[in-house]
Amino acid sequence: MGAAAAGRLHALARCGSLSPALSTTTAPRSSRGLRALCTLSTTLRSGAGEDEIERIRREFEDAKRNYLSIPAAIKDMPKMNPQGIYVNKNVKLDDLQVYGFDYDYTLSRYTEHLQCLIYDLAKKHLVNELKYPESCLQYEYDRSFPIRGLYYDKLKGCLLKLDFFGSIEPDACFFGRRKLSLSEIKELYGTRHIGRDQARQLVGLMDVFCFSEDKHFDGNSWRELFDVVIAQANKPTFYNSDHPFRVYDTQKDTLAFTAVDKFLPDQVYYHGCLKSFLQITKWRGPEVIYFGDHLLSDLRGPSKAGWRTAAVIQELEDEIEIQNSDGYRFQQAKLSIIHDLLGKVHATVVSTEKGQVYRALLDELNAERRQCRSGMRDLFNSSFGATFLTDTGRESSFAYHIHQYADIYTSKLENFLSYAPESWLHPPHDIKIMPHNAKVPASLFSTS
Repeated sequence: MGAAAAGRLHALARCGSLSPALSTTTAPRSSRGLRALCTLSTTLRSGAGEDEIERIRREFEDAKRNYLSIPAAIKDMPKMNPQGIYVNKNVKLDDLQVYGFDYDYTLSRYTEHLQCLIYDLAKKHLVNELKYPESCLQYEYDRSFPIRGLYYDKLKGCLLKLDFFGSIEPDACFFGRRKLSLSEIKELYGTRHIGRDQARQLVGLMDVFCFSEDKHFDGNSWRELFDVVIAQANKPTFYNSDHPFRVYDTQKDTLAFTAVDKFLPDQVYYHGCLKSFLQITKWRGPEVIYFGDHLLSDLRGPSKAGWRTAAVIQELEDEIEIQNSDGYRFQQAKLSIIHDLLGKVHATVVSTEKGQVYRALLDELNAERRQCRSGMRDLFNSSFGATFLTDTGRESSFAYHIHQYADIYTSKLENFLSYAPESWLHPPHDIKIMPHNAKVPASLFSTS
C-alpha cells in the first residue's frame, strides 16, 4: 500500500473526531479531501444507523409479543419478606444494652379510623377556633390521596413528591387536588430541582397524623416494662436543647420543680434533653438503639448522637406485597426492556431522510414507557405512586431520609421476634440504596 493511500485511510479513521480547529490547520487541498472523506464516513454511519433502527424495531416487536403473558421466570423469582428487617448499616443485636421507643405508630399502632377522626377534629378546629369558612366542614378525608414522605410548600401551596436528589416528580405535584403539568411546575419553580433556598419553605410530611403522647396515660402496668418514661420531650429540640427534666405527678396532674439527678422506674418525666439524659443514665451511644416512625424528629437526633436507629414504617409491608406481585414485576421487567431499547435508539445516527422512522420508533417507546410507569404507580397510589420509589424507578426523598437516618427499618416491632437476640444484621453486598427494593432484570423476558 502506498504512503498516500495509507495517509487517506488514517485520515478516514480519524475524521469523525476532527475538530474545526484541527481541520483548518491542514493544507487547503488536503482539507477538501478530508471533508469529502468525513462526509463519506457520516453517510456510511447513517446507513448503518438506519439498519440499526430496523433491528431495534424488530426487537421491540418481539418484546411486545412476549408482553402477552407473564414469563414463568418472573413468577419463580424469590419474594421479599414483608415482615423482614432491612439493613442500611451493620447492627449486632447482642451489642445493644438499651432499647428506646417512640410511642405513637411505634409501640402503639392504630386503625385507619383514627385518620378520619383526626381529620374531622382538625376541620372543626379550623372553623371554630381559627374562623375558617364553614364550607370547610363539608370535606371528607380521602385515604386514597396522600402518602408519607410528601412535602408541602408553605409559600406556593403545592403538595410535592421529591426524588432521591431533591427534584420534583413531574406527575406528583398538586395544587389542592389538581395535578400540575410539567410546564406549570417549571413556571412556578423555574426548574424541577428544589434548591436550598426553596427547600426552606417546604414542610416534610414524614409521619402519619397522631395525637400527643400524653393522651395515652390510661394505666400504669405498661410503664413497669421500662426503666425510663419521658413525655412531652418536644422532639427534635430534645436532642440539642438544655431543658431540665421535670417529675410528673400522675395523680395530681402537676409538675414538680425539684432537680432530677436520677431516673426511677415508677416515675414519669417531662421535657428534658439528650445531654442530661446521657449524664444521668451513663449509657454509651453505640449501646443504645432508638425506634421511631418519624425520620426527622425521632431518628435524626439519635443518629447524630451516635445511637443506633431503627425506623418503623407501617407502609413497608403493603408496598413489599405489591412489589412481590407478578403484575408489578411484569411491568418492571417491561420498563427495563424499554429503557434498554431507548438507549440504543438515542445512540444511533440516522440520515435526515430516515428521521421520520427514527422519531416514530422513539415516540412508540416513550408512549410504552409512560404506560408502564402509570401502571406501576397506580398499583400503589394513583396520585403519588409508591412511598419509597418515584415513577422513574429512582428512590424517593423519603427513601433518602431512611437511608440517611435509619440503620435498620421494618414495618412493625413484632418482626424482631423472628430474629435471635444475638443476630448480626448486615446489608446485602449488592444493594446500593434500599435493600427491600427488588430489581427485576430484563433478561427474564426472552426476545428471541
